[in-house]
Amino acid sequence: MDIPSLLRDIKRELRLAMNGIASARMRESGMNYKLIFGVELPRLQQIAAEFPVNHELAQALWKENVRECNILAGLLQPVDTFYPEIADIWVESIRVPELAQLTVMNLFARLPYAADCAFRWMADERDMFQLCGFLLTARLLMQGAVLNEQAENEFLDQASSALQSPFLPVRQAARAALQKFMESNESAFQKGQQAAGISPE
Repeated sequence: MDIPSLLRDIKRELRLAMNGIASARMRESGMNYKLIFGVELPRLQQIAAEFPVNHELAQALWKENVRECNILAGLLQPVDTFYPEIADIWVESIRVPELAQLTVMNLFARLPYAADCAFRWMADERDMFQLCGFLLTARLLMQGAVLNEQAENEFLDQASSALQSPFLPVRQAARAALQKFMESNESAFQKGQQAAGISPE
């Protein structure tokens, strides 16, 4: 497979779909990329459908400091060749909360070892690892994951701590994960309230 040729084709598609106004707005909001085409997610999903799901292509896209290439990487990466150590490398290079959210949704939540990553990342001191950990936990809970007692206690401890994080996206993600947990049953609701520091009425 000719990866450089595929990369050129993808960038040609991105240039054709470029939205200058959206690109400028994203840059003004602090998105720290070398290049932002301003392409919306539905169009990126269409572009992804035109290209092969391929490990080498996804890895090459991830190495580009281009917003849309990074998002496409999560859409085109096969699960079976995406090992935990690669997942850690990807999270380490994420600089923008939007990319964390989309990569969790498009790739991380589909990994067979997703729960292990979620708990490891939640416990990490680095902001983006914590963010991905809570986003992933929320997504797994949405997909019907059930926590055993040990996992439940660990999650509640991490969430309670993360609600005090100075990094707003971590606080928001921890709150969202807690909300999903609390929706599962009455006992979870009470434990979630306690973790959030809310006194029962």
